[in-house]
Amino acid sequence: MSITLYIPGDSGALALGADEVVDAVKVEALTRKADLKIIRNGSRGLFWLEPMVEVVTAEGRIAYGPVAPEDVAGLFESGFLTGAKGHKLYLGKPEELSYLKRQERVTFARCGIVDPSDIEDYIAHDGYRGLKNAVAMQGAAIVEQVLESGLRGRGGAGFPTGIKWKTVAGLEADQKYIVCNADEGDSGTFADRMIMEGDPFLLIEGMTIAGLAVGATKGFIYIRSEYPDAYKAMETAIVAANRKGYLGPDIMGSGKRFDLELRLGAGAYICGEETSLLESLEGKRGMVRAKPPLPAIKGLFGKPTVINNVLSFVAVPTILDKGATFYKYFGMGRSRGTMPLQLAGNVKHGGLIEMAFGITIRQVIEDFGGGTATGRPVRAVQVGGPLGAYFPASLLDTPLDYEAMAAAKGMLGHGGIVVFDDTVDLSLQARFAMEFCAVESCGKCTPCRIGSTRGVEVIDRIRAGENRQKNMELLADLCDTMLDGSLCALGGLTPFPVQSAVRHFPEDFNRPAGQRAAAE
Repeated sequence: MSITLYIPGDSGALALGADEVVDAVKVEALTRKADLKIIRNGSRGLFWLEPMVEVVTAEGRIAYGPVAPEDVAGLFESGFLTGAKGHKLYLGKPEELSYLKRQERVTFARCGIVDPSDIEDYIAHDGYRGLKNAVAMQGAAIVEQVLESGLRGRGGAGFPTGIKWKTVAGLEADQKYIVCNADEGDSGTFADRMIMEGDPFLLIEGMTIAGLAVGATKGFIYIRSEYPDAYKAMETAIVAANRKGYLGPDIMGSGKRFDLELRLGAGAYICGEETSLLESLEGKRGMVRAKPPLPAIKGLFGKPTVINNVLSFVAVPTILDKGATFYKYFGMGRSRGTMPLQLAGNVKHGGLIEMAFGITIRQVIEDFGGGTATGRPVRAVQVGGPLGAYFPASLLDTPLDYEAMAAAKGMLGHGGIVVFDDTVDLSLQARFAMEFCAVESCGKCTPCRIGSTRGVEVIDRIRAGENRQKNMELLADLCDTMLDGSLCALGGLTPFPVQSAVRHFPEDFNRPAGQRAAAE
């Protein structure tokens, strides 16, 4: 009788040797004449345990990890194919692991469990139930459900998704588009990638529902060039969805049409900004468009366009399946639902943590992350990607929701959390923010293009001890100019990490130049 093993094909697991583990398992199985079926699932998001191998037993799936190729023979010898506990890498049932058991997985409920290439497996795990409800509804009723749920954009701005959809739905046009921003370029973020590699049909379902809601018949997923595995997974899933009638001219026999295509970016961070992304999709250089008009009114090829992030679209099938009331039960204040948080940096247990809005930064780092990997105290945490503010230890009890983060002069962004211990120099991190902006700027507006370059120079003078007070004033003035004068969030948010570093860690900008050189 064949025994089923799950070994992740997720990029994180691949980087840690998952393919080599598969090869070692195949060789050992051949030697021992063991009949195995290997399924390449997505990751469950416990990256310190990857590659995590799961064996299907009569008691359920039993996990072992992190597995290296040299561990495979010993696993076979210990009887892991029957779920035996004898090996040091034995973890037990994945769902019973504390890291997973304490989470509130709604969007990521299937990730790491299903075979991402098998549409039947997706359907067997409650997939396409939301779309089944949607095809029987009028577009306005779908939009109303999304509005009622309180879903807000997960890409960074936090704009109510339903309002954007309602705007597009209310416009008359011969063609409307649905565009997914899968250009996940923020440091410390990987949730979009995990979904595309581990549960791609969920994104297809969410975008199809959006098309039905607003009357769009065509969709595009814009994936960053650094995600070749996600691209392949989405490509496979789109072919399967077309074959089964979940995409194409007659969705689930409804007579309604929705077609979906993939596009691969070329490595530009600025194309994560929605109008630059649209320019790139049209075959132009990725440069920011002035607003108005908004993309909802004049977007792709000048047509009304819904453009949302991956995490926004993948929240929609649950809302249409279980209802708006179920979804908005999670969260706090105006931040409803769950947020897939991504924990990285100097932390013991980095990974994906999906929780209702309201959990604090400290709880994420200490309760889930286990503190710093070095064992040293946490000194700073950056939330929201490279344009997010640096929070000191005194702000770690800030709740992770849009309003609380804004009140603390930060932003939640895409949910990336990067941890630093007490060896970090925040003046260098501030310099990096300006340098990053200078490198990634599309060049269209002067505050971003020139301001970021001047910012690097000013911070270098401050760090060298040259006219410190005068240059600190100049840096503050420069940040204000970038905040108020930039066309998009790249230039407009670059001051966040700089100003927060100055505000919370002034000592790092006031060290004697000689002492700094010795430390470096």
